[in-house]
Amino acid sequence: MEKVIELRRAPAAEREARRVVILGATGSIGKSTADIISGADGAFQVEAVAGGRDAQALARVARELGAKFAALADPSGYAELKEALAGTSIEAAAGGDAVVEAALHPSDIVIGAIAGAAGVGPTFAALSAGRTIALANKECLVCAGAPFMRQAAAKGTRLLPVDSEHNAIFQAMGDADLATIEMITLTASGGPFRTWTSEAIASATPEQALAHPNWSMGPKVTVDSAGLMNKGLEVIEAHYLFGIEAARLDVLVHAQSVVHGLVAFTDGSVTAGLAAPDMKVPIAHCLSYPARIATAARRLDLAAVGQLTFERPDFVRFPALRVALEALRAGHGLPTVLNAANEIAVEAFLNRRISFHEIASMVEQACDAALADGVAHEPESVADALAMDQAVRERARASLARQDVSSAVRH
Repeated sequence: MEKVIELRRAPAAEREARRVVILGATGSIGKSTADIISGADGAFQVEAVAGGRDAQALARVARELGAKFAALADPSGYAELKEALAGTSIEAAAGGDAVVEAALHPSDIVIGAIAGAAGVGPTFAALSAGRTIALANKECLVCAGAPFMRQAAAKGTRLLPVDSEHNAIFQAMGDADLATIEMITLTASGGPFRTWTSEAIASATPEQALAHPNWSMGPKVTVDSAGLMNKGLEVIEAHYLFGIEAARLDVLVHAQSVVHGLVAFTDGSVTAGLAAPDMKVPIAHCLSYPARIATAARRLDLAAVGQLTFERPDFVRFPALRVALEALRAGHGLPTVLNAANEIAVEAFLNRRISFHEIASMVEQACDAALADGVAHEPESVADALAMDQAVRERARASLARQDVSSAVRH
């Protein structure tokens, strides 16, 4: 209780600001994090920020938050970043090593929000340095879950879940013994295609897939959500994050996105995590954990919502979820393969090289091939997982190139 009072009511001058590093500062999670920090009356001090390619956006957030260090992943953007930060004391750097340097800046918590496999290395570096990680990057656990969790245990630190579903489950679980948990259920909005026929989904355009009804997210995550692959990745993430087997993980489609996760206990009781669909809610929870801070995040008005509905996912219309769950059950490193192949498939769809329904089939074929020829294996380390990830990506790109050639010949 003393810590809650310190963060929420003590005068700014008397607080010891919590030091924060934001990896992925220019993405949607990074922007929401910046909004929370800006409104937190000096409760946080941003030590470092890292972004991908947008030097101007990174410079803006670094200036707004008073960061000490700004790192751009794209080395060609260094001059632009340095110029944009001219006249400030903010140090500028660029390249992969610079992002890792940002991750290792002294801090109390690191927001791990770099999208895709690119976020795995810097986030693992921060974890290995003993930092508490507020994890918004699914790929860290989907690609290298076992090594990540082993390192967290070895360092005596923790991964706090930023994903709304995992954060809700984390809060609903409390300090319960895993043996008392009968089932953990993650909810899915169903995305823009929840009521569409299989035929309509198969011919969906990128614009249609990106029109999510409830959430504002990056393009890759939004496409994943449209096909329910995102929920499959989250089930894999939950398996590692909570140390619970696949048989005790379930998915329900919940169009209102109000109930984000449920925990059913062996005594028959169920605890659910509810909130308005606003990522500021789980971000704020992680930033201040185990205390809580007041935010301007959207408030939940159940009377206005009116009804909460739930339905079972349709694996025929949404085969990507089936493929992901099968990969988790099969093991042998298939979640790593799944993640890598999916990133390439989604990119191909957004570039109009494949149709929407081909995303799931391409990923499934990649999993089958990797299992058949021994490429798939349980990664012993993060480096091992990233090597497998790279091998699968190269194979998927080669397959797409052959498909492009074949299509050109036919036409």
